[in-house]
Amino acid sequence: MTFGPIFLLRLFRCLRSAGLALAAALVLGGCASGVRLDTSYTSENQDSRVLFLVLHYTVGDYDSSLQTLTKPSNRSVSSHYLVRDEPVITYRLVDENRRAWHAGPSGWQGHRNLNASSIGIEIVNAGPRKRADGTEVYAPYSTAQMDAVMALCKEIVARHNIRPDRIIGHNDIAPGRKQDPGPLFPWKRFADEGLIAWPDATMVASKKPVYQAQLPDARWFQDRLSDYGFNTSRSGQWDELTRDSMISFQMKYRPAVYDGRPDAETAALLDVATHPQGMRMSKPGPAAQPYTTRW
Repeated sequence: MTFGPIFLLRLFRCLRSAGLALAAALVLGGCASGVRLDTSYTSENQDSRVLFLVLHYTVGDYDSSLQTLTKPSNRSVSSHYLVRDEPVITYRLVDENRRAWHAGPSGWQGHRNLNASSIGIEIVNAGPRKRADGTEVYAPYSTAQMDAVMALCKEIVARHNIRPDRIIGHNDIAPGRKQDPGPLFPWKRFADEGLIAWPDATMVASKKPVYQAQLPDARWFQDRLSDYGFNTSRSGQWDELTRDSMISFQMKYRPAVYDGRPDAETAALLDVATHPQGMRMSKPGPAAQPYTTRW
């Protein structure tokens, strides 16, 4: 078949137009696929979105804990990390840049709904069980598991510059509704290793005789619990929320007795914990460091 010059000219023009259209489409498509960013400048006026580090126990074994924290259910929950017991392995379940569903209805230091501003660590632990006499006994944490939790906490705190008073238990942010990480959690070790502050022992000892002579009223305890960080009642009555907040406070600083009742030692601890010079750091906190945890 032979093509004349007019046909060939028209074919050339059509191909040229199609080529221009294709080129334009490719250019526009490239522009639409993303914005070209210049990152030459970084503002010094910023900090991490993460304000809090919340510690939990799972009330279950590893298999049930992993299932609960990773699969949808009628009460879908998650955490950024899960620390297994036997063998001790640290799993990252949610990236730190994303929100995990671990805190639920919560409050601390005037902040609400802490899922949006916290990192959650779940620790495989059976939690409490009832004795025959109706009292509760809590499952212990192993030293190896706590070594892993401590190392992880230090890295997270360093990455996000989390304040010592914002390293808390689930029972702090949801008293009564939650009891984890329980009275056997080694908060004093956290203080000894520079993660949190601890009430000055000399000040506590000096104030205890004062409160042995005369205990403050309910409103005094409520004011101090609120100053410390709890979202507690200001009713002036020994109501349930006040008692639950007292239990959480006692579990951390006086775990030998955590009945929620007012006594001289609890009053002294609360007084010192809310005093401007009452809380002491044993050593400087962790320095900023990159991601080094092995998953």
